[in-house]
Amino acid sequence: MAERLYRPRGQYFEEFEVGQTVVTVGRTITEGDIVRFAGLSGDFNQIHTDADYAAQEMFGERIAHGLLVLSIASGLAVQTGIIEGTVMAFRELDWKFSRPVKIGDTVRAEIEVEEIKAVPRLGGGNVVMKVTVINQEDTVVHRGHWVMLVKSKS
Repeated sequence: MAERLYRPRGQYFEEFEVGQTVVTVGRTITEGDIVRFAGLSGDFNQIHTDADYAAQEMFGERIAHGLLVLSIASGLAVQTGIIEGTVMAFRELDWKFSRPVKIGDTVRAEIEVEEIKAVPRLGGGNVVMKVTVINQEDTVVHRGHWVMLVKSKS
């Protein structure tokens, strides 16, 4: 009988190149996303969960939690396959919440590898990714840098 082994489809540290770019698929933010995230995080801020309250505030309607959108961007990155099964840790985050994301907005992430640094003692290396989250109008809503520890081949 053939041996069955999990084979990650993600890139190993040595396969990343500075300048490499990946664009994710889009994902529409729903009211259900906001409600579930509020329940999961405990963040029931009225700007996210109370339509009457939010209508009177600066955005005129409920907006998605910034950390929800960040989490969705992270999931979209994994779905591309680039780090699926090879990322060992999300090590650092530098993030700017530039614009509100509203119910019905569709976001996608553009990811560019900016730096790679071997960390042999940890069995891989750091991959610094510039991440830009863009809505359906091609407006940047979030941006920043992620540092991921990615496995080496050996």
